[in-house]
Amino acid sequence: MSTPIAIDINKILKLLPHRYPFLLVDRVLEITPRESITALKNVTMNEPFFQGHFPDFPVMPGVLIIEALAQTAALLTFSEERAEDAIYYFAGIDGARFKKPVLPGDQLIMTAILERGRAGIYKFAVKATVDGEIAAEANITCAVRTKGA
Repeated sequence: MSTPIAIDINKILKLLPHRYPFLLVDRVLEITPRESITALKNVTMNEPFFQGHFPDFPVMPGVLIIEALAQTAALLTFSEERAEDAIYYFAGIDGARFKKPVLPGDQLIMTAILERGRAGIYKFAVKATVDGEIAAEANITCAVRTKGA
């Protein structure tokens, strides 16, 4: 079994192609390569999506929570290194459930467990929590491809 490690924002920026305002992972708290990952997103009122979702009651959109979970899963896939031309695509989302609104000031703790990975296709069980309560969960499938393929 591997020893869990952490990843700071500088390494996240090397591993993921996403940038502001679409980079949705601030830090990796723990990662066991090829097994599991726990990451966090600090949700602040400065997020651009809060201007329209909803101005009188800001709530993080569920699709962005799922995107943050996919980015977390990508970090598990690319935990050691990402090829320069590698792109990570969503291939499927199953059983997505949203159980608690995510609000400004919340700290979103995201986990992904690798269930299967072969031939560039990966399946994960993902979960996002706030204060120990499940905010969202799903099973996602992602594909690693090269740019232009």
